[in-house]
Formats: sequence, C-alpha cells, structure tokens
Amino acid sequence: MFTKILIANRGEIACRVIKTARRMGIKTVAVYSDADRDARHVELADEAVHIGAAPSRESYLLADRIVAACKQTGAQAVHPGYGFLSENEGFARRVEEEGIVFIGPKHHSIAAMGDKIASKRLAKEAKVNTIPGYNDAIETAEHAVEIANGIGYPVMIKASAGGGGKGLRVAFNDREAFDGFTSCRNEARNSFGDDRVFVEKYVEEPRHIEIQVLGDSHGNVIYLNERECSIQRRHQKVIEEAPSPFISEATRKAMGEQAVALAKAVRYESAGTVEFVVGKDQSFYFLEMNTRLQVEHPVTECITGLDLVELMIRVAAGERLPLAQADVQRRGWAIECRINAEDPFRGFLPSTGRLVRFQPPKETMWAGDTEHLYGVRVDTGVQDGGEIPMYYDSMIAKLIVHGHSRQEAIAKMREALNGFVIRGISSNIPFQAALLAHPRFVAGDFNTGFIAEHYAHGFRAEDVPHDDPDFLAALAAYVKRRILQRAIGISGQMPGHEFEVGQEFVVVVLDAAGDHRRQPARVHDFRADSGSSTVTIGERRYDICSNWHLGGNRIRGSVNGQPFTAQVERGVGKNPLAIRIVHNGTRLDALVLTPRAAELHALMPYKAPPDLSRYLLSPMPGLLVDIAVQPGQKVQAGERLAVIEAMKMENVLFAAADGVVGKVLANKGESLAVDQPIIEFA
Repeated sequence: MFTKILIANRGEIACRVIKTARRMGIKTVAVYSDADRDARHVELADEAVHIGAAPSRESYLLADRIVAACKQTGAQAVHPGYGFLSENEGFARRVEEEGIVFIGPKHHSIAAMGDKIASKRLAKEAKVNTIPGYNDAIETAEHAVEIANGIGYPVMIKASAGGGGKGLRVAFNDREAFDGFTSCRNEARNSFGDDRVFVEKYVEEPRHIEIQVLGDSHGNVIYLNERECSIQRRHQKVIEEAPSPFISEATRKAMGEQAVALAKAVRYESAGTVEFVVGKDQSFYFLEMNTRLQVEHPVTECITGLDLVELMIRVAAGERLPLAQADVQRRGWAIECRINAEDPFRGFLPSTGRLVRFQPPKETMWAGDTEHLYGVRVDTGVQDGGEIPMYYDSMIAKLIVHGHSRQEAIAKMREALNGFVIRGISSNIPFQAALLAHPRFVAGDFNTGFIAEHYAHGFRAEDVPHDDPDFLAALAAYVKRRILQRAIGISGQMPGHEFEVGQEFVVVVLDAAGDHRRQPARVHDFRADSGSSTVTIGERRYDICSNWHLGGNRIRGSVNGQPFTAQVERGVGKNPLAIRIVHNGTRLDALVLTPRAAELHALMPYKAPPDLSRYLLSPMPGLLVDIAVQPGQKVQAGERLAVIEAMKMENVLFAAADGVVGKVLANKGESLAVDQPIIEFA
C-alpha cells in the first residue's frame, strides 16, 4: 500500500480524498494555486506545493507541475479527483511513465471512453444500446446545421471532451444549431483544450440514470447499482439520488450488465460511471462513460456502505476487489444536493466573495461508515471566513442524507437545508428547497426537462410558497421578544423607569417595492428560563420553545410540539432593526414594532431606488471577455451585448429592449464587480 499520495485537485473533492487517505494511514500532498493559498484542502493535507497562478490553465491543468510536485514530495501515487486532469489520457500516461501510480483507470481506458465519439463506436461493438447521431468531429457550423436537419430536431450538440454540462447545447432549429455549435466549440476549447464537436438525437422527456462500475487489475468488474440524476439545470446536475424512483429491477439489472460489458471491453480498472438516457418506456441508451470518480458518488456510498475512494486506492495498489456482484447491497435511500455559489433569484448567476458565515449541518455519517447510516453528511472544500474565487466551479459543498425510505430522505434533506447557514455570498439553497417541496419531485414524476418546464422564466421568491406563512411572522415576533429580554436585564436602570415589554406587537413585513404588510401579533406567557412563549397571529396560536441565543444564525426548537430548524439574521438590508427569518426556502424580512411605532412607521415616506434602466450592469463578478457593440450603434431587444466569464462558464448579456449605445464604460479583459456599469444607453 502507498505511504504518500498527491491529490491533483482542489475544493471538496481534494478534502474528500484526504479524509479517506488519513483513515487508511496514508500521508497526503495538496497542490494549490495563488487563489487557493489559504484553502481548506491545503490546511488538511500533510504537505502542500504551490503550482501556479489562479487560472486553472496556469496551475491545476499543468501536468508538468503536478509531476514535479510528486517528485519533490516523494508521492507514490496521484489521485486526480474529478474535472481538471482527471480524464486526460496524456496526463495518466505521463504519470505512469514517470513511475507514479495513477489512482484511476489506465490511460488506454481513458482514451477509449474519454473521447465521446470513439466511446459510442466501442459501445456499439460491446452491444450496448446507443443513440442515433453523427459521431465524427464536425468542422463548421454550416455542416452542423446540415447534420441536424438530417437527424431531425431536436438535437444535442456536444463537445467530444466535454463533461459536467460544459460544451453542450440543445438545438430545436437551424439558428440554435448554428449558434450552439459555435458556443460549444469555444467553450470546449477554453475548458478542455479540445474543440471537437459532434451531434446526436435529443431524446425528449428523458431520464438521466447512471451506473457506478468498479474494476480491478485482475479482470473483475462489478456494478454498484444506479443513480438518478435527472434533476438538472442547463445540463448540470442539481439533485442526485440512489436508487432511482423510476426504473424496475429488470431494467436496473440490464443497465448494470451492459455497463459491466462496456467496462470489460476497455479493460477498466478503478471507479467509473456509465451514463444512460432512459425513455419513459424504460428503454435506455448509452450516453457516455466518465472515467473518474463522480461528484455524486456519496449517494452510492450511502446505499452500499462502501468507500469508493478507498476502493480506488486499493485497486491502484494492485489489490483485488473485496466483493463480488452478489455482495453488493442496496440499503435505504440517499439524496445529494449540490450547494452552489450562485444567486437563484438573479438567473443563477455566479456569486463570489468571502464566506462571512459558513455553518453546515452537523454530520452524522461518512464514507464507508456502516455503523452510523441513515444520517447527514457534508462534503465541502470551504470553511468559515474562506473565499469563493471566480476562477473555478461554483459548487462549494455537497449535502447528502440517507434515510430508510425516499420520503424519509426528502424530509431529512429539507431539515438539513434549513440548518445550512451561508452568509456573504448567495447560494442555491432556496431553489433546492423549492425542488424538494415540489409535488412532482416528491412523487418521483420528473425527467431532465423538469426545471426548464417548471421554472421556464427563472426562479422567484413566490416559487417557494410556505405552507404556513403565519409561522414565519410568529417566529419573527418570538425572536424580537427574546432580543428585548436582554434590555430588561440591563443593570443600572433607574427605579420606577425600568424597561418594560408589552405583549402587543405589529409584524411589518418588508417588501422591496415599499408595499409593507402589517400583521398584529401577541406575544404572551414568555418564560426567560425555558425560552418558551406563545405567539398569536390572527386566529393562529404558536407555542414556541427554543434555546436560541442572540448571536446564533440557526434557531432550533419546537412549535406546537413539533421540531423545527430555521435561520435568523438581524440587521438586514439597510435597516439595522430588521429581522430575517428563513425556513423551508422561504424568506421573511420584517420589523417587529410596538403598535405606536408601527403607526409612525406607516407615515415614513418610501424612497425609491435610482433608475438604472439606461445602463447594462454586470450581474456578477467576472471577466469581461467580449464587448459586441460600439458607441452610437443601434441595438434590438435580444441582441448580444457582452460576454462575461465566471466560474468556467461564459455568460452572454443581451439587450432587454431596443436602444442606442451611448457609452461603453468597461474594457475587454477587465475584471468586473457585481452591478458595475458596462454600457450606458443614449
């Protein structure tokens, strides 16, 4: 067994590998860029080596520096994680030639399966079901349109070296095929250094279901059941679960056997994933093979009780698989939510900056743990006070739960999301909460078009309706009463003039448009020693009990005898007296005032925000890679104005209305801040 391994990656996957290596008694080496000098994976590893500047092409994608770091530290093996060089055949070959073990498949397997065009041909030879398409590299956008017409719309335009939703577009007409080909090629060239693109038929109303396979150097290959990955936004997975609520046992077995046949055909060693698109009649077609560890591997670990990272390390060291196909278990139900640094209320644009607060739910299970199953797990590469840089992927954590049933897992996930505190940047937690509460998700009735269908016009606050909005107002009133209790206990008050708190309040719900809703609230039977009180909102009575303290971001307790977890924040927006309550994805910003103070507040004039409609503002921090217009140019609604690159994705900004460009206020190549003006219209 190895005594020291290097992790050629960053973020949560680097931390994940370090955790297992430490448990196995193996020392670890981290590599880091300028942007990751103080990152969590650097802190956790036994050693760390600086490998370059912040952009990945100047650090994490430089094979020479990874190999040099191995030699410098004496690392015997390299774990590539996912992304970066994990599916780079040249890197795997180079590592092997240098006498270093690659903790993953052999380079010939990566070459065979990493190329999406070649892999389809091999799949056919292995008698694996494949989708109709044009599997040769396409050179021009015009040719792509011609092929798309031959196959029949809709079609999927995909980069041969793509992955993680990058270098992929769906086209429903000639114009989308033309533009999609160009965007795919550019994105693939920038992300993977390989601009080959192919076209295949897009299966409508599909499920995205993948099979986890595991092989060793002795010819043994098994499959570890399936993962349901159909909840996607722009072809990037948002929620994954295992098993799938859709397929039958017969389909599971057939898919598993085909995945094993394909893995054996390429002499596959290590962990890998064979992805299938599954129709509503449970017909399935090979999509691609990921020759690496998947982001969503924890849900498989939960239902099987296996540590996939440990098995990868053992296989790379030459050991046989410790189990046969008949030994693979399937216990309970696991769900994973990807917690991304993005603002769902602003079109899911990237959100970067400092994590003022990062307090994930308490973990009760971990990889390979068979004694503490059916709990909560958090895989992350960040920590309180850390920085979310603009150079890398937007995912900052994975929240995983394991329950005895799917219903139990959903309930656990909703509760865990309630207690996941993130401040300083925006996250997609409200969106995750909305998805988990959606009746069709709860029923397991969805496909890969679920998000596009139900959130076609973006995500809004009203898309997360609370089942009991009065509870949020009651909780705000309760929090205010707890805050006022401190004032009662302040020493030195003049006799006869002590601070007194009444029972009558008004909860003023703050609205961005200035249209405030007022709810009378009565807070009575308050007991400071037990933290209990009764709050009455209209005809509703809420008996609340909690040990919450004034500086806490999470508030846990019971309401009418039922447990709850919510988040509380004081001094939100520009109002230091405002209280924010967040529960089940719904946010309430409110002032809790005495009746007289509420009367006076109603007389306060509303100050409207400045009119910025004449400006194109940067919706996120990022790099301005293109300005498509010039001063004096007439533009029409929907016309391309600028392109911003952030977190490895190109974001195109379009004109919202017809107009004339007055001034261009930012320069190509400039790093932009959120809401920074780019263009002023005349």
